[in-house]
Amino acid sequence: MKAYYDADASLEILKNKKLAILGYGSQGHAHAQNLRDSGMDVRIGELKDSDAWNKAKDAGFEVMDAASAVKEANVIMVLLPDQIQKKVYDTAIESNLKEGDTLAFAHGFNIHYKQIVPPANIDVIMIAPKSPGHLVRRVYEDGRGVPCLIAVEQDYSGNAKETALAWAKGIGGTKAGVIETNFKNETETDLFGEQAVLCGGSAELIKAGFEVLVEAGYPPELAYFECMHEMKLIVDLYYEGGLSRMNYSVSDTAEYGGMTRGPRIINEESRKEMRKILEEVRNGQFAREWLDEYNAGQPEMDKLRKENREHKVEKVGAELRKMMSWIQKV
Repeated sequence: MKAYYDADASLEILKNKKLAILGYGSQGHAHAQNLRDSGMDVRIGELKDSDAWNKAKDAGFEVMDAASAVKEANVIMVLLPDQIQKKVYDTAIESNLKEGDTLAFAHGFNIHYKQIVPPANIDVIMIAPKSPGHLVRRVYEDGRGVPCLIAVEQDYSGNAKETALAWAKGIGGTKAGVIETNFKNETETDLFGEQAVLCGGSAELIKAGFEVLVEAGYPPELAYFECMHEMKLIVDLYYEGGLSRMNYSVSDTAEYGGMTRGPRIINEESRKEMRKILEEVRNGQFAREWLDEYNAGQPEMDKLRKENREHKVEKVGAELRKMMSWIQKV
């Protein structure tokens, strides 16, 4: 693995170019503000008079519709939700791309699954910060950066990698380190991690633990603290120093109990299901399912969101968090 840092990247390749960022959301506002503070010429493509349009306008950006932004720019970063990128590409981006333009993404979904197939006469790159957008902005303002991934899918100009590194530098990524990958690996690992561990596996583990304790007659407040509230404390230790840091920091009782009982929960059956999830990601089944769900109006998503909102762990947690003034401030 090679990591790139400030000395490995130059902003010069972007300095005489017009940059367009489509979408002024979590990632969009961070990329836009960091690049502007790095001296770049940035404009925003957004839906006219939307909340995001007004936020970008209030932040001092020139804001226009997506088609106009693409037409005016040389480097176009698409920071829209995965499920609407193809529609915007088909209606506003494709016909306004010019030979030699650069089309950039922060996630490989639409390129990897061929929802978007760009023309051969442009560069196609990815710059993916490994952090939520608000953190990308905050650490930049502190003079630091978050690690980023870059990838080159199409190198028409011969300078695509240099452009990706320049963008990463402009948002602060080269202060932390930038790793080169490809669209396939970024997309598939990202989706698998979200589904099996980060957003899917961890949420189901929390709910299952809470339910088992409550069903056994324990107060739901205690179940919440043990299975939800303290999860942050453990994850922070992982973040700071990996599994060893967590084991070092907890009690010997917790360490021994975790190492001997954890494998009974996440066992070979769990791994078999994880392998199925990975295969669904790799063969495109999940992508097709999600896009079909979105195009149908998201009935399953709405049902699942409602079930989550109404789960007892959510209702108990909402009351307990009122006691935690530090959370309320955040």
